[in-house]
Amino acid sequence: MKLAPFRTPVGMSDAGIWALQFDALPRNAGGLAKVLQGLLIHEHMPDFYGVTLSDRQRGEPHVRGAEQILERIAVHDPRPLSEARPPGERFAGCCRHYTLMHVAMLRNRGIAARARCGFGAYFVKDMFIDHWVTEYWSDTKRRWVLADAQIDAQQCEKFGIDFDTLDVPRDKFLVAGDAWKLCRDGKARPQAFGVLDMFGLWFIAGNVIRDVAALNNHEMLPWDVWGGMSQTDAGIDFDFIDRLAALTHEPDKHLDKLRAAYDDARIAVPPTVFNAVLNRPETVSI
Repeated sequence: MKLAPFRTPVGMSDAGIWALQFDALPRNAGGLAKVLQGLLIHEHMPDFYGVTLSDRQRGEPHVRGAEQILERIAVHDPRPLSEARPPGERFAGCCRHYTLMHVAMLRNRGIAARARCGFGAYFVKDMFIDHWVTEYWSDTKRRWVLADAQIDAQQCEKFGIDFDTLDVPRDKFLVAGDAWKLCRDGKARPQAFGVLDMFGLWFIAGNVIRDVAALNNHEMLPWDVWGGMSQTDAGIDFDFIDRLAALTHEPDKHLDKLRAAYDDARIAVPPTVFNAVLNRPETVSI
């Protein structure tokens, strides 16, 4: 098992000087997830906590890197990260921000971890909603474990989640490539996969590319668009996505091929990507 590529913070998961704050935090996935739940709030769930996002918070979901996230948290509230902020004072992000920060903290501990892009089956009945989780190597269990650092007690109650969110079953979270294969094999409906008003094979294909980028340590925003992503099914290169999906199903068996795949301009994150939420191109610091 090649764990080394996922043990060291790099790129988006490199917290820079702010990583010094990690020294006082727990040394396990569950403890670090709890810390993050006291620092972040999901941009679409403030009502779960009885708050309304401020103008400052509404711009925060577009912050990409762990270093920049931690800087914003510290500037707003300089207390140690171990001290939970009131919900209305937390950094506002999405599932990807929880995942990126979880990965950054775990890697700081020397624990192999990576962000996975895919779909969660525990938000809307009979639907698979666009989502990101952490996949980390457990020395105790001798396997990769899916952990959802976003889901706290309020969300468990709201969504009726009855499984361990620090060991998410593989049928509750599908990495994008597995979702793609299910749909290609006729075992799932493409229109069950997506978010808001965006569903279908084109959306799944985009997430396959995002997942390959994340496995190459480029954990982009869920709405960043670049390279081989299409906004319609007609624009999909089906053979290309089929190959990527197969590689991401068991990435540890195909690390060399995943690294080689990232050389393809359809996958490699360019200096400028398109932010589909803000409807504008943005420069990305890789």
